[in-house]
Amino acid sequence: MNDIKQIPPASVRNTPPLLEVLRRAFAPGRLPRGLVLEIASGSGYHAAAFAKELPHLDWQPSDPDEGARASIAAYVADAGLANLRAPVVLDVTRAPWPVDRADAMLCINMIHISPWEATVALFDGARRTLAAGATLLTYGPYVIDGDYQADSNVAFDRSLRARNPAWGIRDLKDIEPLARARGFSLAERIAMPANNHTLVFRKT
Repeated sequence: MNDIKQIPPASVRNTPPLLEVLRRAFAPGRLPRGLVLEIASGSGYHAAAFAKELPHLDWQPSDPDEGARASIAAYVADAGLANLRAPVVLDVTRAPWPVDRADAMLCINMIHISPWEATVALFDGARRTLAAGATLLTYGPYVIDGDYQADSNVAFDRSLRARNPAWGIRDLKDIEPLARARGFSLAERIAMPANNHTLVFRKT
């Protein structure tokens, strides 16, 4: 196995439940073909798995971190899939993005491990990149109606803020109005294992 490839245990665990969601949200009947732009792809484990299981879609991984992009590139090379593209440098806070149009977007575990400005920039970029009716999926831990969902999430939030005071688990009551102001409605909130949620936003 290529030793550049990162294999995060959390990505291995959450890939099967995320695939269940993606098979519905990006089903051929809803999204028969097109480009899915993955924001903050990290290791590339997800991109390779999703491209393999959803071959009707083209997958564009991205990450601002050079080490992450090296890992993604190794996954791309090993997978040998025609629908899995090489990673691009994309920092959500820096416009213009290198991808100016996509048919759907996916963002896994970025919102809580970045400043709030990155979440604002994510929706700003999605507004520029996606057409009306397109889907933006985000995944991770969220505060719902003031509830952290689990004591482990409270402890995780404390550890995030100790590492960087600008980080932290975000409250859905802050994300929803931000999304609406950028032209997105929350179509679905899906409870996931390990006290996470997938948020399904649609551009109006």
